[in-house]
Amino acid sequence: MSGLVRKSLDTPEEVRPFEQDAGKVELVNLDAGAVGRGTFEPGWKWSKHIKPIAGTDSCQASHMGYVISGRMHIVMDDGESAEFGPGDFMICPPGHDAWVVGDEACVVIDWQGFADYAKK
Repeated sequence: MSGLVRKSLDTPEEVRPFEQDAGKVELVNLDAGAVGRGTFEPGWKWSKHIKPIAGTDSCQASHMGYVISGRMHIVMDDGESAEFGPGDFMICPPGHDAWVVGDEACVVIDWQGFADYAKK
């Protein structure tokens, strides 16, 4: 592809809602892959709201993203954990659970792990 490309997450090409209205992923597709904005509502937890869609024991997506708002706690299958908030860049390999911390929705831009995330 040559030239400029303009797409907006405010007019996504695809929207994937989470179980129990706990959030959604909005996607735009680029030649290099999908870029998504995940909105994770307070109370969201991967093992509760995505596991039924994914059908795996833990999240097997590899994420590379930037947190715009809210807070998310991530625990790897081996027990390593970290909390991410506004302004944080994150790399998260496959094999984890995650949940929103606090009463504010967590909004994350992810340019690596949302291509198949929450895909039914």
